[in-house]
Amino acid sequence: MPNGLEIAKAAIDDFKKIQRYMAIAKKENAVETYAELKEEYISLKAILNVAGVNLAELDKIKE
Repeated sequence: MPNGLEIAKAAIDDFKKIQRYMAIAKKENAVETYAELKEEYISLKAILNVAGVNLAELDKIKE
């Protein structure tokens, strides 16, 4: 069973990956894809905030 640190690391990795995909979708003007990714971005951001992760350096999208 994963501990809190492992869960936080997985969420951070997912958060970084979603942001990378959002940047690509925005560049390609893939509006629907961007909107779907943004939903996941918001969920991950909320989880990381609750976990006490400082997103100041990690959050490249800033939405």
